[in-house]
Amino acid sequence: MSSYRQITYHIIFRTKHSQKTLKTEHLEMLFKYIWGIIKNKNCHLYRINGVEDHIHILTDLHPNIALADYVRDIKTASSIFLKKSAHFPDFKGWADGYAALTYAHWDKDKLINYIKNQQEHHKTETFEAEYRRLLEEHNIRIDERYFLK
Repeated sequence: MSSYRQITYHIIFRTKHSQKTLKTEHLEMLFKYIWGIIKNKNCHLYRINGVEDHIHILTDLHPNIALADYVRDIKTASSIFLKKSAHFPDFKGWADGYAALTYAHWDKDKLINYIKNQQEHHKTETFEAEYRRLLEEHNIRIDERYFLK
């Protein structure tokens, strides 16, 4: 008997101290690198995008991979890549933690468009406001002692 699954995650993580260290003109290089990590884990990338201080990944998670391991591996490998790259000289690392939000499969196209339009979106909403809104929309209790620390 076969097993079936559909696990779509919207993963968000930020730079250390939310510093704007991801140079916009070189983000495509970072996104292609992360896409390679995702493919090597037999997961599917629906969309990746971000701005100077954070990134969004919409992905299908393979059932053999634990979410925490997946995010850790993406953050660790991409951090090494960024620190070695001359294109991101100010990058100091990723902040601890992340958000991983689940969505129904039929929301996928709406999320792809949301992630695709990050540069435009962040002209009117800060990362802190966006992050807080997304967590609240998913009924996630925010512990202010640790929020974006």
